Amino acid sequence: MSEFFSTVADRVAFADGKYTKADLARGTHLLAGLNCFEPGQSQAVHAHGGADKFYLVLEGKARMRVGEEERDAGPGTLVWAPAGVPHGVVTAHERSVILVGMTLG
Repeated sequence: MSEFFSTVADRVAFADGKYTKADLARGTHLLAGLNCFEPGQSQAVHAHGGADKFYLVLEGKARMRVGEEERDAGPGTLVWAPAGVPHGVVTAHERSVILVGMTLG
């Protein structure tokens, strides 16, 4: 894989029990990753004090939470969580692939 180019489909991987994570790119100020969920899997609601984060749903459908708001998100939905705001994947309704971007220090 090139340092500057990658194919998302090559990094998609699913596992029983817990969602999978793969870094697509990691620099000094930005992280781009991929989270893959089987139906029923979740990501605990959490916050990043010094980092903004977004999720872009590429495939599937999942219940997402940002702050006190929850919504179902499908392909093409962008979910944004500013620094310090709790966020996570409440549950994947179906097999889901989500691109994750986050600012770093």
